[in-house]
Amino acid sequence: MPSHGGQRQAKRADARRNVRAILDAAAVCLSRDPDASVAEIARTAGVGRVTLYGHFASRAELVDAVVTRAIEEGDAALDQVDLSGDARDALVRLVEQSWLTIVQIGSLVTAAFDALSEERMRELHARPMQRAEGLVERGRAEGVFRTDLSATWLVGTLHRLMHGAAAEIEAGRLAPAEAATTIAATALAAFTPPGRPVPEVGALATRERS
Repeated sequence: MPSHGGQRQAKRADARRNVRAILDAAAVCLSRDPDASVAEIARTAGVGRVTLYGHFASRAELVDAVVTRAIEEGDAALDQVDLSGDARDALVRLVEQSWLTIVQIGSLVTAAFDALSEERMRELHARPMQRAEGLVERGRAEGVFRTDLSATWLVGTLHRLMHGAAAEIEAGRLAPAEAATTIAATALAAFTPPGRPVPEVGALATRERS
């Protein structure tokens, strides 16, 4: 007969498998439909609603968990972006990877905005925002980003551009393949000090390769 310790370990292993299955199912269901129900997520995960609620007390708690996981995974990818060199080049690289992250988590963000408080959303985005703010501050110190507006405002502008691009794609007014370049070009125009020429995204990329 298995020992009590062995039984506890087996239960914990089962619980971990259930949690992974629920989070994976939630990611799939909410990406497909931000309004996906708990019943649909449980069915996709292959567990009962009682089991799901045993791990997540509410739909909001489940949405929080799956969005947190997605943002952490995306943030790990952003950690690999080279932010050295000219801050304008680094901004373009950061925008490109950030956009890939937004594409990957897709409708999860919509589900999060519907289910979570604005304060919680700010908490979840705190680390990516800090990374961008550090880059903006460096660009300001180098004289390539404007200083007449706060770094916080500029980072917020970049954040809104990202989500605005997603809305434009959904409305059919922006081609997905053009999104990252459009965001980067708009951000460079917004960040460049008044009276200074705005660099073109393509020209920055060409200069970086040369």
